[in-house]
Amino acid sequence: MERHSQRVAYGETIVELGAENPNVVALEADLGKSTMSTLFQQAYPERYFEMGIAEADMISTAAGLAASGKIAFCSTFAVFAAGRAYDQIRQTVAIGKLNVKICGSSSGLSDFGDGSTHQAVEDVAIMTAIPNLTVFTPADADEVRLAVRAAAEIEGPVYIRVVRNDLPTYTKGEFKPGKLSILRPGNDVAIIAHGVMVEAAMNAADILEAKGISACVVNASTMKPFDSEGVQQLAQQVKAIVTAEDHSRIGGLASHVALALRQSSTPMDYVAIDDRFGQSAHSAKELMEYYGLTAEAIVDKAIALLD
Repeated sequence: MERHSQRVAYGETIVELGAENPNVVALEADLGKSTMSTLFQQAYPERYFEMGIAEADMISTAAGLAASGKIAFCSTFAVFAAGRAYDQIRQTVAIGKLNVKICGSSSGLSDFGDGSTHQAVEDVAIMTAIPNLTVFTPADADEVRLAVRAAAEIEGPVYIRVVRNDLPTYTKGEFKPGKLSILRPGNDVAIIAHGVMVEAAMNAADILEAKGISACVVNASTMKPFDSEGVQQLAQQVKAIVTAEDHSRIGGLASHVALALRQSSTPMDYVAIDDRFGQSAHSAKELMEYYGLTAEAIVDKAIALLD
């Protein structure tokens, strides 16, 4: 299956938005060639602000631009967006409900070569805990394009989680913020995933089908506001639920689904990163296998629940 870059999709889409709306501006923290915000710089240099290795300054400047009527897109690695700029996001952007859109690039374990300091395995937990902040976790490049456009339409702050590695396209060309989307129907087990783990979920469904088990694959591309009602409806249609994410099991998709199921008798389990940091490796695939973020792990959890 053909694979496409979420980072390129982000860069190209903010360029499109820049052509459509002169109030769209872009800010970067010295990583534009990686986040692909340099595409905006090439098209609209007068609306591009390179802030250097200063994420807090970037968010504060974006807040000022938003307060003056601009739609400010900021990008950096997810670990720095959620970590170094947390205070400015919380105190200024979120409390002020300002029109700042943050792209957390190279999220999860996708920045395999740089190790734990550059791998955001807790960013969803941090960002979803901040009031007034919408959080998108797109499954592929096409969904990134739609999420960026949806972010531009939302009045208020948005965080978009993007991975470094190219991904196959599974989404169906529509994006409904705050709603789960079913990518594959099934009635035995539901696999709820987001981001890079949607591919593992789809592969797991194929393996389960070969074993005579019908698996529904669900894309949770909005982590906030989270579709708890959708999870509850899903729980009435299947015998078990497995979540899959390239994020800590604490505060991410597993936590959100467990909270939604607190009054349900449908059993659930999760595939996620245990309470630990990442590390360096030769490839993202090597890391995903080491941390158990695989289709096979999802299959094992599903079979155990059904048994």
